[in-house]
Amino acid sequence: MRAMVMQRTGGPEVLKLSELPRPEISDGRQVLVRVHAAGVNPIDTKLRRRGLYFGQPPAVLGCDGAGVVAAVGDAVGEVRPGDAVFYCYGGLGQPFGNYADYTLVDAAALCAIPAGLEMATAAAAPLVLITAWEALFDRARLHEGMKVLIHGGGGGVGHVAIQLARVAGCAVATTVGSAEKAAWMAELGADLVVRYDREDVVARVRDWSGGEGVDVALDTVGGEAFHQAAALVRPYGDLVTLLQLPADADLKGLRLRNVRISQELMLTPMVLGLEEGLRHQAAILEQCGQLMEQRRLVVRVSELLPLEQAAHAHRTIEQGHATGKLVLDLVGEGAG
Repeated sequence: MRAMVMQRTGGPEVLKLSELPRPEISDGRQVLVRVHAAGVNPIDTKLRRRGLYFGQPPAVLGCDGAGVVAAVGDAVGEVRPGDAVFYCYGGLGQPFGNYADYTLVDAAALCAIPAGLEMATAAAAPLVLITAWEALFDRARLHEGMKVLIHGGGGGVGHVAIQLARVAGCAVATTVGSAEKAAWMAELGADLVVRYDREDVVARVRDWSGGEGVDVALDTVGGEAFHQAAALVRPYGDLVTLLQLPADADLKGLRLRNVRISQELMLTPMVLGLEEGLRHQAAILEQCGQLMEQRRLVVRVSELLPLEQAAHAHRTIEQGHATGKLVLDLVGEGAG
């Protein structure tokens, strides 16, 4: 089978198209999936640059996938060959990731693809859907009537978080860095769109919130965005970040305002081997899938690329040029 192999840590050039043996089921809970499309995420670029969670290169990256079940282990009852599935599993240095024609997935992580959803969109969805859902509902306990700030609305997690917050009945403010993204955020239903490259984010959001601050702030960017979010959460509010807490965070000020600080990493069930966590994430995908079928939630695929252009996808993400999600197509000409 074809696979895009990370040969060593380094720049995008370390990704090389290779031929590998098709993986074989060795555990009763494993499912062999013929991958049709693989999402590309910032975590992939970080693992390529800094190193893997498990083992050493060579390895196949790619956590997000969508495809068709080719075979199942003898303890699998949830799916059967021929089922179309999507999932976030693998790609952290385990033997199998999704930049390949076939991969092995724990059955607990799989979810049926919603009717009418294209494979490319399904592959783009899992990591960002799970991350946004866990951040807003599991960490921040979001509910109707709240005011929410989402930093980086034009990114993969950001544009999904805006929609989920709107579906929950919340008012949403977001930050973007271009006129194109600002127009898109308005289309998604954001109540306030702030150009962080031209405007005072803290002043605009504070004014929008009536001077009280927001109930929930989601930081998908880190750095200065974290400090802005921290300044804008009201007393007894929630601040959730997808990044590690900065060393210079004003923890004393946040404690004084009784702000609850949460960190969100949707990779935890994979890293720690938590099957219940995988099942919870599959349930999130099922709920989001229903919203997608109802056209109340969309995941934007900004570019669909052949597997051979995985390095280009990594460069696009690292240069900050991605709007929505990048996806690799594995069933085009030459797929084996």
